[in-house]
Amino acid sequence: MFLSHKIGAHFILVGATLAALLTTHDAKAQARLDQAADDSWRFSAGLGVFNRPRYPGSGDTQTVAVPLVTANYGRYFIGGTPGAGFPFGVGFNIIQDDAWRFGFALGGELTKPRKESDAPILRGWGDIPETALGSVFASYTYDWLTVRGFLLSDIGGNDQGTRIAVDLEGRYLVNDRLVLTAGPGVTWANGKYTQTFYGISVPQSLIAGVAPYQAGGGLNTVRFSVGAQYQLTAQWGLGASVAVAWLQGDAERSPITEDRTQTTYGVFASYRF
Repeated sequence: MFLSHKIGAHFILVGATLAALLTTHDAKAQARLDQAADDSWRFSAGLGVFNRPRYPGSGDTQTVAVPLVTANYGRYFIGGTPGAGFPFGVGFNIIQDDAWRFGFALGGELTKPRKESDAPILRGWGDIPETALGSVFASYTYDWLTVRGFLLSDIGGNDQGTRIAVDLEGRYLVNDRLVLTAGPGVTWANGKYTQTFYGISVPQSLIAGVAPYQAGGGLNTVRFSVGAQYQLTAQWGLGASVAVAWLQGDAERSPITEDRTQTTYGVFASYRF
């Protein structure tokens, strides 16, 4: 998966984009790995540099370098979690063939999704911590088109709720080395997630001097992503990606939101062995 989403702004930047990095290679090699279910180890290591919103809804950005490592053993994977919605975890592909993929994963984010130092309005509220996440994911590929989605839920008890993301991705094979991808996506989030990231409780309102804001669930993000993958050698792959997400509903209207348009772009390299 090259970009998905998300997913919310921080979702787009880490979860799907990094999953693509971990399996960057030519289309024929991708198909072989996707179909593999034998008892053999496959490894990939890489580094990505991304410019992303500082937090979901932020009008400021930050540049981060993210090391990436993944290991696959038949249907099991450790490290990068392609399609699951977060950058690191462990999982299992229940179904894995040339068209369908269906599985589950446990993992989480690598950094706190929001810090109180990220914006003046957040001062004194405390950070939103990393949490354990559970995911059920699926994808279907027909020729050049892939439909993928996941349900992601906070299982760590940190009030980060549940999100459902669906993406369409078109793939164009320029030649044996270069693949271009593009497509739209949407993310739905429940009330617990939306309130944690975009709501303002009574204690928070007293600290910030703004009115309380109750954020409910619903459509959270509409996005469009483009990317390129180039197979430099049999082991080395390079890539670039851009994702633009537009916050919707209560997330867009929140006093915490500085910019409803959330853009993430990056470059990355990976080595598989």
